[in-house]
Amino acid sequence: MIPIHSVTSDEYPNQETNPINSHEHRPDKPEEACGVFGIYAPEADVAKMTYFGLYALQHRGQESAGIATFEGATVHLHKDMGLVSQVFNEAVLEHLQGNLAIGHTRYSTTGSSRKDNAQPAVVETRLGSLALAHNGNLVNTLQLREELVKTNVSLVTTTDSEMIAFAIAEAVNAGADWLEGSIQAFHRCEGAFSLVLGTPAGVMGVRDPNGIRPLVIGTLPGNPIRYVLASETCGLDIIGAEYLRDVEPGELVWITEAGLASYHWSQKPERKLCIFEMIYFARPDSIMHNESLYTYRMRLGRRIAAESAVDADIVFGVPDSGIPAAIGFSQASGVPYAEGLIKNRYVGRTFIQPTQSMRETGIRMKLNPLKDVLVGKRVIIVDDSIVRGTTSRKLVKALREAGATEVHMRISSPPVTHPCFYGIDTDSQDHLIAATKSVAEIAAQLEVDSLAYLSWEGMLEATQEDTNSFCSACFTGDYPVAIPEQVKRSKLILEKVVV
Repeated sequence: MIPIHSVTSDEYPNQETNPINSHEHRPDKPEEACGVFGIYAPEADVAKMTYFGLYALQHRGQESAGIATFEGATVHLHKDMGLVSQVFNEAVLEHLQGNLAIGHTRYSTTGSSRKDNAQPAVVETRLGSLALAHNGNLVNTLQLREELVKTNVSLVTTTDSEMIAFAIAEAVNAGADWLEGSIQAFHRCEGAFSLVLGTPAGVMGVRDPNGIRPLVIGTLPGNPIRYVLASETCGLDIIGAEYLRDVEPGELVWITEAGLASYHWSQKPERKLCIFEMIYFARPDSIMHNESLYTYRMRLGRRIAAESAVDADIVFGVPDSGIPAAIGFSQASGVPYAEGLIKNRYVGRTFIQPTQSMRETGIRMKLNPLKDVLVGKRVIIVDDSIVRGTTSRKLVKALREAGATEVHMRISSPPVTHPCFYGIDTDSQDHLIAATKSVAEIAAQLEVDSLAYLSWEGMLEATQEDTNSFCSACFTGDYPVAIPEQVKRSKLILEKVVV
């Protein structure tokens, strides 16, 4: 029996009835991926360390959180809707005993936002319980679901993550061990999946053959060395773990009392890391390619300054994701950097919506202009992306009302013209402003004096890595993993796009 220590009611049982999920109220950004964490450390309080790891990964998902710990053959599970700090407290963590743990913080991409879909997903096998936390999105979900249903699997949730867990259980119950069964299941999965799995025998970390979503390995000091898995290095830093390396595309790492073992389960790995992880999703203090993403984002700003300079008095970024690029723009252009917008960092997701009159008068819950900085100034505002354009237009209007005489917008990525199918919610294509409008038309809609995007080549060259090793399908429509027609039709609505 799996003890679940707390459950809340589903105030909004599906996305359609949740007012936050209407297009009017959704953020004008690609929505987050998920955050995963795993640890094997019998000497430590693994539940509390997982809590802090998830706390550091909170930016990757704010809808639900969960932790599963293994105490011998017994799995303790607690998951619920809400932020990490809302789902867990000292009393709950005290019940999560064990020598290993996995955790998850979720933004829903496949499966609606409700408590049944919160992770980790736990299933029973002949070898004991299996707990799974997933970052990414499968593209062959419909096929995999049909295969599982035919074998009389009773799916509890609407997530692809649970299907992966049941696929592993199916192989294990047919006689395979944990490693063999997992690898058999992964070969049935197509799309993006960075996973941490907990079993009575140990913790597993896995990436799909393209490594679309990140997953890193850390070490805890001591004898013996203990290992940690996290979506980003910021999840290691918070608990004092040292970054060791990334889990490679198509690799499975198996962490047990014996240490860490590596298995390359895919014969044809081809690295295609999501470039949006580097531009926006991952925290700026996380390390990729041996440097912080803050450094990469500053290079993006320097590059766009070289590509599209404009005379202005000050440059500033949209907090927080546009700030590093704005600093880089200032360094390269000589335009002074200033803070033109102040962000209320205590605003989370809320079900309380402003009235129509409040919306009309421009309610500013998250960003507020600094009038004395802006008045009489020609300003350059730098942001990482524009998805629908709704927030950008309101922001430009607010800057002009604050006294800016000119507003020039610079975007540190190319136009987003295609939706993501690999674990990022970028909306259907007809809601992407750059899919239906030229840059000049977008500029007119936003009412800016000028608008320029970073070139696709500039974005990739700024990585200083092999430019073929990234997925940039949201800018090009070139998907590294083939999308089944039925899935493709759900988002790729337009026959052609304007670039």
